[in-house]
Order: sequence, then structure tokens, then C-alpha cells
Amino acid sequence: MRYDIAIIGAGIAGASLAAAVAPHARVVILEAEERPGYHATGRSAAFWSETYGGPWVQPLTSASESALRTGGFLDALGSLQIGRAADASKIDAFLRAFEGSGVPLERVDPHSMIPGLLPDWTLGLFEPSCAYIDVAALHASYLAEARRHGAALLLDTPLSRATREGGVWRVETGGAPIAAAILVDAAGAWADQVAGRAGVAPVGIRAFRRNMVQLRTDPAPPVGLPHVSDINGTFYFKPEVGGRLWLSPHDEIPAEPGDAQPEEIDVAIAIDRFEHAVDWRVARVEHRWAGLRSFAPDRLPVYGFDPEAPGFFWCAGQGGFGIQTAPAAAALAAALLLGTAPEAFVAAIDPARYAPNRFRSLA
Repeated sequence: MRYDIAIIGAGIAGASLAAAVAPHARVVILEAEERPGYHATGRSAAFWSETYGGPWVQPLTSASESALRTGGFLDALGSLQIGRAADASKIDAFLRAFEGSGVPLERVDPHSMIPGLLPDWTLGLFEPSCAYIDVAALHASYLAEARRHGAALLLDTPLSRATREGGVWRVETGGAPIAAAILVDAAGAWADQVAGRAGVAPVGIRAFRRNMVQLRTDPAPPVGLPHVSDINGTFYFKPEVGGRLWLSPHDEIPAEPGDAQPEEIDVAIAIDRFEHAVDWRVARVEHRWAGLRSFAPDRLPVYGFDPEAPGFFWCAGQGGFGIQTAPAAAALAAALLLGTAPEAFVAAIDPARYAPNRFRSLA
């Protein structure tokens, strides 16, 4: 089977890039699992925040807003950073980090937005643009768009090995051999492993486990409650349909790539931190899960051709922000991959800051 581009991984990175390049090339997506988006995309906390990921990720997030809203993937939520008196310098630093970015941020009294907030939480910083994001619908739309333009999706097809011969990648999966001029590494937590199977040096992408728990509380989350997070990064929670609450200890636990599972101690830590923020009672733990987030050493995504491996393209290291940046990231990566001018909505974003050669130059 011969293609122009073989994409390894059908999570949000691979699916969005496939949708962007399929109108211009013959594309195949190879997914190791029985269904796409199993490990990270399908376990997202499902919110879109312009400040999430920091000021170097924010341009990708902000540029993605129009496409996400037009597609009907966002719903109003808002986000509130809270802190105690001792955290004033951190609130100030957060504001400075996004000064001039155009992201709306305003100081508020957190008690006016969170009934039952304990008295020592006196500082609040509100981000009104934050929204719920329909991750499943967005991911499905990208896969559907890719297929509509002729892309093939092969599930339960893990990469065993890839070799470069005569300007073509020979891809071995245990099934029929695949040949492609370009091999795209969109394998998330497995990105460095995939690179190794292709004989390409890793860039240092590491996987981290994040735990989530779904709760019933007494009282139930009030109507209009925003996404709430500690400015120190020790927890966040957000309301969900049916009066439920999603809560995370905002943890990043180093993990080997695999099927991440929640740990009871991490669930207990999350609930303890929650109970030190509000006077609500946890009535029931309904569900708990964990997902993988993967970061490059500088915590920025990696988009571009590897300078030491002809025809090998990185689309990885997207941490927990790969979904909220998907439209802009895919457009930027597609322009690099196809050698075309970027679409207007990402034309002001410099792709050099995300290029893999930033790691090669340090070697």
C-alpha cells in the first residue's frame, strides 16, 4: 500500500493533521489501539482556556477559537484562578505573563462566584473566555473530514519498524507492508518510542499521568459556577451536566506509556484539597480515571521535519493542550508538512519556536 503520508497515531494530533493534509495528499493513519483517541484524547478534562499551557502556547489556543466556536464545539464556562493572601505575587506574575496577549483577565472577589468558598481564599482572577469543549465531537469531526478526502484509518495496527529506502519509508505493522514518502510521528506519549522504531533520535518527550474524579456534592455545584483552579496548581474542578463535578489534583506523575489507571491515594489527595477550598460535602465518588499527558523538555509542542532524518515529521509533545490548540496546530503543521503558505489565521505564529531542531542543536 503506497501513500504520500503515513501518520502514526489517531488521537487529536494525528486526526487533525490528517484532516488538514488529506485534501492534498494520499494519507493513511495507523493507530495501535482498537479505537482512536483512547489514551489521552478520550480522557481529557474537556475545557478550552487561552492561558492553559502558558504564554508560548496561548497563540495557538487563541488562534483556534474561531474555528472551534464556528464548529459548535465550545460552550460558555469561564475560569477562575483563586489564591490566598500569600499568593498575591503569583497572581501578579500570571497577569504579567499574558500582558499584551489580548486574553481578557480581571481581578474579582472569588466569594462572589463560588458559594461556600472558605474565607482564606481571598484572591481571584477571572478568565471569561474559558469554555467547555466537546472533545468527542471535535475528534470525530477531524476523522470524518480526513476520510471524506480519502484518508485511510487502520486500527489495531501498531508500528513495528520503519526504514528509509530510496526516499521512501517502508513501514512494518505485522500486516500488509506500507510505503510512504513522509512518516509523521503523532503518537503522543509513545512519540519517542515511535521515533526509535524508525531509527530516529528521540527529542525527550515524557509521559505523565493525570488523575480525574467525578463527584456528587452537597450542595450541588451552583448554576454558573466556572472552572476553578488554585493559582499554585494543586487542584482544579469544573461543573458538569447533571449536577456533577469533575475534580483533579492537577498532578503530573511520571509514567511509562500505557493504559493509565487512577490511584486511590491520588483520588484521596484531590478530595482533601477540594475540602480545603470549599465547605461542600462530597456525597459520592461516581467515577475516577487517569490519562496521559506528554511533554517535550521545554513543555512546548514539537512540529516539523527532523533535521537529521529525511522525511520524518514530528507532531507531538502537546501536553494537555493538544485539543484546545488543534485547529491552529494542524494548520501550522500542515503548512510545514506540505511546504505551503500557512492559512491566514496562523500566519502570525512563528513555527520556529516549535521546531524539532531546537533539541538537535543542543545535542
